[in-house]
Amino acid sequence: MATIELTKDNFEQTVSGNPMVIVDFWAPWCAPCRSFAPIFDAASNKYPEIIFGKVNTDEEQGLAANFQIRSIPTLMILREQVILFSQPGALHASALESIINQVQAVDMARVHEEIKREQPVSL
Repeated sequence: MATIELTKDNFEQTVSGNPMVIVDFWAPWCAPCRSFAPIFDAASNKYPEIIFGKVNTDEEQGLAANFQIRSIPTLMILREQVILFSQPGALHASALESIINQVQAVDMARVHEEIKREQPVSL
């Protein structure tokens, strides 16, 4: 599947409407971002069941601020609307593939149970 452009207008719908979304926060002037782009695009073709999206931090400053992006590129992986991975820096293809496989193996029922336990009790 091709990489999609994520904006404030489609970000929430994309994340809530898909089981797994991998987001690359980037900017056109960023050399490491440009070197990571072909690796990200190749992974999107290798894993068509996963949504791969790119957020241009110059154009979507509010979205980048919402996720406290301080360095680009930053890779973020969300599964069932939960951020399971977030890390700045460009990755090699093998590292990206390894992270994707690890995130796919996570027991999400367990994650949601842990999140529920951490939430304060309402009175």
